[in-house]
Amino acid sequence: MQATEIMLAGETLLLHPLRAVYWPRLQALLLCDLHIGKAGHFRRGGLPVPRLVNEANEERLRFLLLEWQPARVLFLGDLFHSQHNNEWADFCQLTEQFANIQFELVPGNHDILQQKYYAEARLQLHPEVLDISPFRLSHHPLPDAPAGRYNLSGHLHPGVRLRGKGRQRLRLPCFYFGAWQGVLPAFGQFTGLADVQPQAGDQIFVIAEDTIISF
Repeated sequence: MQATEIMLAGETLLLHPLRAVYWPRLQALLLCDLHIGKAGHFRRGGLPVPRLVNEANEERLRFLLLEWQPARVLFLGDLFHSQHNNEWADFCQLTEQFANIQFELVPGNHDILQQKYYAEARLQLHPEVLDISPFRLSHHPLPDAPAGRYNLSGHLHPGVRLRGKGRQRLRLPCFYFGAWQGVLPAFGQFTGLADVQPQAGDQIFVIAEDTIISF
């Protein structure tokens, strides 16, 4: 599974097919929209969503932590889906397993847990907008970015529609980078997709199983 190297705002970033970004200079892993607990939230509402959804997401995260061994993990919002449930305990076990890594959260609209639960998971909480030059990190895409900053965010779950012969249609997640703002794909697999509308000069990197394709 090969990561794709890009240059963005003067920084080298690695885009991974598992829907994450690695920032070598900072030794930081960036990902968003895990929506831990979403499967449990729907099960509690009477929908038979399998527990394997949460387990698969955690295994993918564990793989990235072992592969890149980052010093920091920055979650760009919607780490947890809603009210506390048992899936949070599984996440706490993961952060304990990687006690040498600093786990950090730039909160999103779904991050409504009580403070004690974030402390339990060893999470460092940041404001809703975090500046780490040259980037301005947030969950929601910002309406504008100050000079010298490039906004990286999540929330939108970006995707593209591919069309082939014989009315073939395929919808895939993607990394989307505009002139001063980029949107990461949702890391959680139990999430939808929103079609992006690229402008001239924008860069799109489509995730097709274990491969990233530049458009």
